[in-house]
Amino acid sequence: MAKICEHCGKKPQVGNNVSHANNKSKRRFEPNLVKVRAQLPSGEVKTVTVCTRCLRSGAITKPTVKSA
Repeated sequence: MAKICEHCGKKPQVGNNVSHANNKSKRRFEPNLVKVRAQLPSGEVKTVTVCTRCLRSGAITKPTVKSA
């Protein structure tokens, strides 16, 4: 699974682990992704992988529950 937000395109960044002795080794900063059911503008309900920032900002609309 690619660690990319399907809405904003956020993906892993690279940086360094820095020890107390200032030794540096490479590391990855992964985005916080979740799989969620979202309602697309066309009305279709689809499972998408999005970052939590897109969820919190309201960029993703969750489908409403149908009453019987």
